[in-house]
Amino acid sequence: MWAWLAVVLVVFLGVPAAADEPDTITPPRLSYLDGSVSFWRLGAEQWTAAPLNTALAPGDRIHTGRRGTAELQVGSRAFVRAWGDTELTVVDQAADYLQLKIEDGHVVVDLRTVEPGGIIHLETPGGLFTLERPGYYRVDVSRQATALTTRREGQPPKTTRVEAGGAGHTVTTPPLDAWDRWNQARTDELLHAASARYVPDGTYGVRDLDDHGDWRVLPTYGAVWVPRGAPAAWAPYTTGRWLWDPRFGWTWVDTAVWGWAPFHHGRWVYLDGVWAWAPGPVVARPMYAPALVAFFQAPGVRVTVGAPFVSWVALGWGEPVVPWWGRGAFVGRPAWLGWGGPRVVNNVVVSRTATVHATDIRVYRNTTVHRALVAVAPDRFGRARVEDARVTAVDTRRLTPVRGPLRVASEPATRPEPSARMPRELDSDRGRPDAARPRPRQDAPARTPPASSAPRNERPSPRGPQARAHDNAMPREPAPPAAAPRPEPRLSPAVPATEPARRSEPPSRMDERGERRAAPDRAVRAPREPSDRAIPERRERQERRAPAVTSPSVKGAAARERQERRDERPRRDGRRDGKKGFGSRSG
Repeated sequence: MWAWLAVVLVVFLGVPAAADEPDTITPPRLSYLDGSVSFWRLGAEQWTAAPLNTALAPGDRIHTGRRGTAELQVGSRAFVRAWGDTELTVVDQAADYLQLKIEDGHVVVDLRTVEPGGIIHLETPGGLFTLERPGYYRVDVSRQATALTTRREGQPPKTTRVEAGGAGHTVTTPPLDAWDRWNQARTDELLHAASARYVPDGTYGVRDLDDHGDWRVLPTYGAVWVPRGAPAAWAPYTTGRWLWDPRFGWTWVDTAVWGWAPFHHGRWVYLDGVWAWAPGPVVARPMYAPALVAFFQAPGVRVTVGAPFVSWVALGWGEPVVPWWGRGAFVGRPAWLGWGGPRVVNNVVVSRTATVHATDIRVYRNTTVHRALVAVAPDRFGRARVEDARVTAVDTRRLTPVRGPLRVASEPATRPEPSARMPRELDSDRGRPDAARPRPRQDAPARTPPASSAPRNERPSPRGPQARAHDNAMPREPAPPAAAPRPEPRLSPAVPATEPARRSEPPSRMDERGERRAAPDRAVRAPREPSDRAIPERRERQERRAPAVTSPSVKGAAARERQERRDERPRRDGRRDGKKGFGSRSG
């Protein structure tokens, strides 16, 4: 008998929209990846490596490998994290409802604030957990049992355990382990973002802006954010790919670590050779868009053979987006979603009450910027990275804006299950579910953090820099940050070890047998070459060197030897062995 338990995590998800209004839902953001993390979407042929900054949709599955970690941002101050051989599925999402399914593994929900009107359900083999108040929630699922640990401020922690096929009962709550402390420290860091003062409350990915760019305040645009280290030829929406979303249609997924807020909110402006993201005046509620671009189709792009191409450009200051997604009455109607600044059409500011039709829009300011307009062949749109498929010969004088649905490729066929199946890796500390269920590909590339991705000492957070040594080179996908520590087994009645002393390095990981590996001793130095292994030339010089003076007897013997050598030498002013010396006179 399955037990149905209730507890509730409320996340701000918006309010229902009318048929001609935009969808106010902000989808969960795949905001952090470390180690091996696989992704599968309905219609895909196989599992792939999970792309950072993916907007998750119902039916999406995330699988973390034995050393993998994945983070979903589900609210402005709410995060879901999965670790170590865990499968997490987005079951459904509505304006006031989000349901996630935990097949097995370890999942943490860290909710710091609550907005009224939303609900998240966590569906597990042991029951349905519904979270509704701020707190720190951890779910551990194995073949034997499901356990939920709840920690709320001002209340004692509580752990409920549900045996497989049995009823739930309360058990002793274990202390926080290394993974719990890592989760709490990471959330603390994410919520302390200097960039939060410049963007509306509720915007995802704000903390990433602190690490990868700088803010400027300009008279015309107000606060703008300039990414660091942008190459001269870089432009917005050029380093990433388009991904089909069942709800929002074609959605932009940028490869930069900071590539969420600047591509789903605000506008881009070009200032003296530098691109800057302008969020506009702070509004009460941000509104998510799959991308903020203007699309163009043939004959907008012309190459030598005149073949049709699809192209796009980032919207400029105050320009409206013409939706290619959403309900029928919403598609093709110019809108300023979540934009609090002036409204600009054809480089002219218009009244907020003015009626603007898609056919009225003929000019997009950023099309005049060199290499800002991006073009690809329709058969490569959404099937390859833009960097690999981009066409460089663009005729900006023949642009034809798209004023409705974007018809560049057929929608992916719906597949109820992933086609690739693989057995789950076994872990010695807990049981595994049925291995016959669909699993990610074994050859899915893993994200291995570099040795340099250590945590910063100036902040009490385990998160390391989320980029390579040259993380300012935005067109390349940055390396993931330092790995999260392995969680302690939570379903065993044994009490975990006491909390270790705080240190600047992440807790040590475990080897394949589940045993903890000690961190390398940084004080150990490479052994020096033994003194008796001198090179031959050096050894020969040492042998010819006069012996050291250590005693009177040795000193006397050395003096006599030197005297004998001097006596054997020919003298310039005398004779040797009865012969005349050199230069002497005869008789």
